Amino acid sequence: MNGLQDCATLHNGVKMPWVGLGVYKVKEGEEVRSAVRTALEVGYRHVDTAAFYENEEGVGQAIRESGIPREQVFVTTKVWNTDQGYETTLKAFDKSLKKLGFDYVDLYLVHWPVKGKYKETYRALEKLYKDGYVRAIGVSNFHIHHLQDVLADCEIKPMVNQVEYHPRLTQKELHAFCQENGIQLEAWSPLMRGEILNEPTIVDIGRKYGKTPAQVVLRWDLQHRVVTIPKSVTPARIKENADLFDFSLTDEEMKQIDALNLNKRVGPDPDNFNF
Repeated sequence: MNGLQDCATLHNGVKMPWVGLGVYKVKEGEEVRSAVRTALEVGYRHVDTAAFYENEEGVGQAIRESGIPREQVFVTTKVWNTDQGYETTLKAFDKSLKKLGFDYVDLYLVHWPVKGKYKETYRALEKLYKDGYVRAIGVSNFHIHHLQDVLADCEIKPMVNQVEYHPRLTQKELHAFCQENGIQLEAWSPLMRGEILNEPTIVDIGRKYGKTPAQVVLRWDLQHRVVTIPKSVTPARIKENADLFDFSLTDEEMKQIDALNLNKRVGPDPDNFNF
């Protein structure tokens, strides 16, 4: 892979850029518009939002104002927990689409596996997919057993599973399970909300290549074939997070970073959340 326009190919043939901009906790209005504008100017073609982030409107606006044709930007949004269930998901999607101001979404995800509801929610996603409102569907924060539960009787396999993923939480078994089933793994919080950036191993590797710790970690994602969506609102950081294509890590360095795993989360455990 040699640039921001490089894509993973999902199991239905849809192309999804390996690197995107995450906008969790980015304020609606000028803050989100400016972050998305900057990202698009730098060359990003992938933006990840969610109903819960309450900034879909700004995301849609920035993409429209960029002058880049809609079909060249990959847009993800997600259905929030309180809207889960079949009919309520269809309504929530409609609301998201209106806020974004688009007539389709590239990827729609079930945000969390809400007990007793996520299968019905996923069934609604299958309908949206069949009706042509979304180009790909998937899930977020699903463990292997949640995925098995969906795979047991879904018509359309999830194309993506977006989970917390970084050098302290390498999720090897989940990653292998997704690969075996043709599900693309995607990393949220790839920089562990900044916690990983002082890790000596990563700092040292960065020094060798003249790269920042963040760039080393994001490059590690890419070499593991994990789609990554670092979040930032700082133009310099948005640019830095994209500058990943002029170096590569050796197998040895990949192993050193893998060895930092502690199964440590900065977000909730998908088996144990109450929102």
